Amino acid sequence: MGASMELHAVNEHGSAGSKNSVDEVGKTPHVRESEVLSADQRDAQALARLGKKPVLKRRFSFIAMLGFTCTVLVTWEVIPIIYATGLTNGGTAGFAYSYLFALVGSLSLFTVLAEMASIAPTSGGQYHWTYMLAPASCRKFLSYIMGWLVICGWQALVASGAYLSANLILTLVTMNNPGYSPTQWQGTLLYWALMALAITVNVYSSTIFPKVELFILALHILGFFAFLIPMVYMSPQKATSTEVWTQFNNGGDWPTMALSVFVGLIGSVFANNGTDCAVHMAEETRGADYVIPWSVVATSVLNGILGFGTLLSMLYVTPNIEAVLDSPTGKLGFPFMQIVLDSVGSYAGATVMISIVIAMFVFAIIAFLATASRIVFAFGRDKGLPFWQTMAKVHPKTAIPNYAIYVITGVACFVGIINIGSATAFNIILSIGISSLYSSYTITELLLLWRRVRGDIRKPSEMSGHTWEANELVWGPFHIPGVLGIALNAFAVCYGTIVIIFCFFPTTVNPDAAHMNWACLITAAVIFFAVAYYLIYAKKVYQGPVVEIAPYQIS
Repeated sequence: MGASMELHAVNEHGSAGSKNSVDEVGKTPHVRESEVLSADQRDAQALARLGKKPVLKRRFSFIAMLGFTCTVLVTWEVIPIIYATGLTNGGTAGFAYSYLFALVGSLSLFTVLAEMASIAPTSGGQYHWTYMLAPASCRKFLSYIMGWLVICGWQALVASGAYLSANLILTLVTMNNPGYSPTQWQGTLLYWALMALAITVNVYSSTIFPKVELFILALHILGFFAFLIPMVYMSPQKATSTEVWTQFNNGGDWPTMALSVFVGLIGSVFANNGTDCAVHMAEETRGADYVIPWSVVATSVLNGILGFGTLLSMLYVTPNIEAVLDSPTGKLGFPFMQIVLDSVGSYAGATVMISIVIAMFVFAIIAFLATASRIVFAFGRDKGLPFWQTMAKVHPKTAIPNYAIYVITGVACFVGIINIGSATAFNIILSIGISSLYSSYTITELLLLWRRVRGDIRKPSEMSGHTWEANELVWGPFHIPGVLGIALNAFAVCYGTIVIIFCFFPTTVNPDAAHMNWACLITAAVIFFAVAYYLIYAKKVYQGPVVEIAPYQIS
């Protein structure tokens, strides 16, 4: 009998006395399977070892998932967006060096995250892993708080993507029409239109979604060259290497230049953030315990290199930084548009190049929404959310969590209303994006470091003939063993801690309300709400990841 059929039998008819029955929830059926498993059976087995039934369709291959993760990161496309931030705190040299630090740190952090994805390839990601790794005395509570942090972080990224895309479009219109002055309500209408596009694609184009990602991956790579080559080749003036690599700037008036550079680091962190999107799509990926880790690492390397190439190119073609910051597009927050225009000397050419960046951001919104909805689905499946029965539903034909998509979209559209009245209030809400996600990364990897130092995670070879229990800690096919793995894990935790600290800093020493960094307040508010809701209600229903099916033993 095939593994998928036996898994079904355990789930539906797991009563005592049957050959394939289980003694108790979470224990393996007493059956041995000697035949070679198919890819689908192997994926079902891996999911069963986490106590989960396969309810989502596995549509993504490695190359499709690589396209998906590159779409989410859009690193080289983000560099122009954060250009002003990096130059304000750090200058050209500080920006370049801090980006390299962020690249190395992000690669180490997401490599360790890839190890966890190989151990437990589940849409729940960080909250599920926290439950597996944390001490039994507090794992349920920590897992619950982690779930809320990850959901709120990705909800903020959905809103941020739509907000940035809308403002990019309006600023491009301003560049081509100097007399035009965009308003907040126009930005909000565009924001809603982009969210409408994202929900339409997610709900009605699920079957072709992976194929679309192949096209987006091609656009991502080819667009890099289409953006950089004209800008660098046609630029009439270029900065010298001395100017690029030795000039620092402390625009925030911080006590030391080093502190200013670390404050500016967050822009580079933002450009390399979000690779865990692959993790949350794991239950829709074939060979997830192998494909997800390698797509995470490959995306971090590919995007990191493309991002650094974009950064260096822009630094060399910007000899007069103050002029571009004071330009009409610079005053709207996007000085890179003036840089492109000055380089190519053509409004039409500049518009085409900038449109590539905007198109990639629009595609990113679609991927943000897909990722966020899978986390809501997974946490609802484990009874971690209000109305969890609805959140955990999937469409019977498409196997897409439509209700989770509706909720994420609805919250994003509601938040967009705030922008009409106050852009400052809107940005306060969006500030949680980095702080909450990096908190989830760092806490999870700290727990993993604790477990690997103690030797609590077994090798697959040690499990032959072993009676599996749900959520057992066993290294997956992607693993960095020994001292090297411990050192990398420790460095990732240190890097994550640095990011968490500096993501709460404002850009200047004495900011006003509009320029204050409210991430600390919003993150604390999310944690407070999660703790309160847990104590009042959730602890009665949330018992950690629900064991829906018994693990399956191979020998």
